[in-house]
Amino acid sequence: MNTQETPQEPVITSYANAPARTISAGGVSYAYRELGPRGGVPVIFFVHLAATLDNWDPRIIDPIAKNHHVITFNNQGVGASTGQVPDSIEAMADDAYSFITALGHQKIDIFSFSLGGMVAQALVLKHPGLVRRLVLTGTGPKGGKDMDKVIGTTYFDILRAALTRADAKEFLFFNRDAEGKRAAKAFVKRLGERTEHRDAPIKIKAFQTQLKAISKWGRATPADLSTITQPTLIANGDNDRMVPSVLSEDLHRRITDSELIIYPGSGHGGIFQFHEKFAPVAAEFLAR
Repeated sequence: MNTQETPQEPVITSYANAPARTISAGGVSYAYRELGPRGGVPVIFFVHLAATLDNWDPRIIDPIAKNHHVITFNNQGVGASTGQVPDSIEAMADDAYSFITALGHQKIDIFSFSLGGMVAQALVLKHPGLVRRLVLTGTGPKGGKDMDKVIGTTYFDILRAALTRADAKEFLFFNRDAEGKRAAKAFVKRLGERTEHRDAPIKIKAFQTQLKAISKWGRATPADLSTITQPTLIANGDNDRMVPSVLSEDLHRRITDSELIIYPGSGHGGIFQFHEKFAPVAAEFLAR
C-alpha cells in the first residue's frame, strides 16, 4: 500500500526528517523515503553498494529537495525492503522499474552513485521513455576496464577499516591524506544525523550478491551507450579506487553531449567531499 502524504501536510526538505514509507509491488515490499515539494518530475536516488536509505548524504539530498520531489529507495533484498537481492544489474533495474511504476510515476529524473549508477544505466537503456535527466556519479559502464576489480578493493579496505575500528567508507570513498581523512569523518558524522526510524542494515549475503552482480557487469560485453539521449551529468573524484576515475571519462565519451566534473584530490566519494560545490550544480542541472 502506498502511504503518500496528503497535500495539506507541510513540505519536508530535511532528509533527517523524511518519513519512512513502504509500497508493495510484485510481492516485494519496497522501503523508501520522500521529501521536497510534490509536482513536476521526481528525482529518484539510486544508492551504492552495501548501502541502505541511511547512506545518503543529507548535504546532497537537502539542497535538491528544496525545489524537487525527492525519493530514495532500497531495492529488493536491501535494508528494510523484502525479497532477495538479484545477482545481475539488469534484474536490479527491473526491480527499480517495478518500484517506480508502483508509485505511479511515468517520467523521472535519476540521481545515482556507484552501483546505483550501473542500475540506472541498465534502466534507461531498457526504458528510455521513463527517464528525463540522468546524474551518474562514482560509476562506470558495463564491461568497463578494471570494473571487476571492485571486489578485491572492497574487501581489502573493509579489512583495513576493521583493523582501525573505522567505518569502511572512510577508506573506500576518501583519500587517506589529511584532507581526505577530515572529509571522511565529516561525511560519516552526517550519515548519523537521522536518529529515529533508521533503516535496517544490509545483510552480508545481500552485500555479497551485489558484489557478484558488479563483477558480472564488469566482465560483460559493453552496452551501446550512444542510445542514451537524455541530458546526463557525470561526476567523480580524480582518484577513485573502487570504480576507477577513467571510467567516468569513458562514460562521458560514450554518452553524447554529457557533462563531466572531476574533483581533484578526492576519491570515490568526491561528490560528498565537495558537496558544497556539487549539490548546487546537480540541483541546477535537474532544474533545467
